[in-house]
Amino acid sequence: GVPLSTQWGPQGYFYPIQIAQYGLSHYSKNLTEKPPHVEVYETAGDGNGNGNGEWTVPKGCSLATVWDKSRLTGVKQFSCPESSEGVSLELNNGRDFIISFDLKLLSNGSVSVVLETTEKNQLFTVHYVSSTQLIALRDRDIFYGIGARSSWSTLTRDLLTDLRKGVGLSNTKAVKQTKIMPKRVLRLVAKGRGFLDNVTISATAHMAAFFAASRWLLRNQDERGGWPIMVTRKLGEGFKSLDPGWYSAMAQGQAMSTLVRAYQLTKEPAFLGAALRATAPFKLPAEQRGVKAVFMNRHNWYEEYPTTPSSFVLNGFMYSLIGLYDLKETAGEKLGKEARLLYERGMESLKAMLPLFDTGSGTIYDLRHFMLGTAPNLARWDYHTTHINQLQLLGSIDDAPVFKEFVKRWKSYLRGGRAKHN
Repeated sequence: GVPLSTQWGPQGYFYPIQIAQYGLSHYSKNLTEKPPHVEVYETAGDGNGNGNGEWTVPKGCSLATVWDKSRLTGVKQFSCPESSEGVSLELNNGRDFIISFDLKLLSNGSVSVVLETTEKNQLFTVHYVSSTQLIALRDRDIFYGIGARSSWSTLTRDLLTDLRKGVGLSNTKAVKQTKIMPKRVLRLVAKGRGFLDNVTISATAHMAAFFAASRWLLRNQDERGGWPIMVTRKLGEGFKSLDPGWYSAMAQGQAMSTLVRAYQLTKEPAFLGAALRATAPFKLPAEQRGVKAVFMNRHNWYEEYPTTPSSFVLNGFMYSLIGLYDLKETAGEKLGKEARLLYERGMESLKAMLPLFDTGSGTIYDLRHFMLGTAPNLARWDYHTTHINQLQLLGSIDDAPVFKEFVKRWKSYLRGGRAKHN
């Protein structure tokens, strides 16, 4: 599974930037962290031998081990009315909260996980159901739609995140803050008709998360090469709202960075093809549903938020450049030609426009003060630090002195440094 955002809408929506960042984060953690302990509860159709879990089959339900020709292994086949208790697999794990299982449904169905929580030891149940509703909360039942799942796929979920996001759900814009935590994963419950295999719990599952993000990006790229963002975004007073279906250069760039890494690991051409198609919105202006802006009729810029008027958000632009760099390097001279040209034009703009984002004591998030004539939108210190990290990275692949100068000065601002006065 991939993260579901509720930042700008309580109904939940998929935010491509968040999904790409989720994949890249887990890719990096896989390189730096030790492999986790994995507790196996069901594998090769054996929940009582190869695995550690025991099954309970109530009256009116059936559970059998059958041979799956496509997987060349035994799997568990279950059949259970939705109105029943469901077949359940004992888990009883109080140590880790990343659950993973392989699932294939033959009808509408669900796989639910019962959790003991810190909320007065109350039990909450997280239901993964074959519906398109993204997220819902009813009393102590949290529902996540996972689609039809009519062919084999692996579902990997962070139960802590799913519990807290569900409990915090409200009818207002924001998710309510909650301190609830899972204490113990008690059992897994399956209803409907389908097959299960490889039920595990671990502390982390970085590569599963990375490939979940990568394959989500593959499935959800549209015919224009983009990942449309299906929620309204209002950047601020003076900017027209972005209606659902807008593209973001930051999303496009970070998707490229994710997809080329998936291609490097698997050599599956689909990943590289999707990354190459993602350059298309960079060539179109905002009024044509693209992400390109031009500053002072001279400098090409790739917009995180393709607003009217243009907003020129700095961090989103630099993320898009990093994605274009990753793509041109991976695709090679011929296939990567378009990405290279877009990258080079963008880098020229960045070098020319960096001074516009320097206040003498910090950095500026965007150029609304120039475009709207308002007060500048000063970058918070976490964004200021992001600007520095991005410039350091770009400076490691382009040795232009301007990057080193700005990194040095912007780092000095973190220690209270100020530009000289007259």
